[in-house]
Amino acid sequence: MHLIEELAALRNPMPEPGTVTPEDCYNDACEQVQEQRKEDAFALEAASDGLQTDPLLLALDDLRAQRERVDAAVRVLLAYGREFHGGRPYSLEELGRHAGYSISGVRTAYGQDEIRQVAEQIGRQANRPRKDTARGAR
Repeated sequence: MHLIEELAALRNPMPEPGTVTPEDCYNDACEQVQEQRKEDAFALEAASDGLQTDPLLLALDDLRAQRERVDAAVRVLLAYGREFHGGRPYSLEELGRHAGYSISGVRTAYGQDEIRQVAEQIGRQANRPRKDTARGAR
């Protein structure tokens, strides 16, 4: 297997038998993964050739960017849950448990930037005024 095909296989793993529901869709799921692997390998090779960069390093850069987007989305949802949701905010403990954060991690995970982003996206202000956090107005 060529390096880029190996990377595509690692980035798009085949489903394990018994993990696809309904079970009779397992072969279809495998075919979809094969197609994803081909598309991923093509895109990775094109990017690697175009940028003259190692494909493994490009794959790692891509995953880092994905992680940063997910982290940003979590911060926005934490801001919503604490500052905008209903008459009472979600508890730090509950949000932390579901987001994989400690209580203090939730408290400092978002700041004024995320609060402004939520307000703009949902078209209303926070339910309560907020004291500055460790993240501040990043």
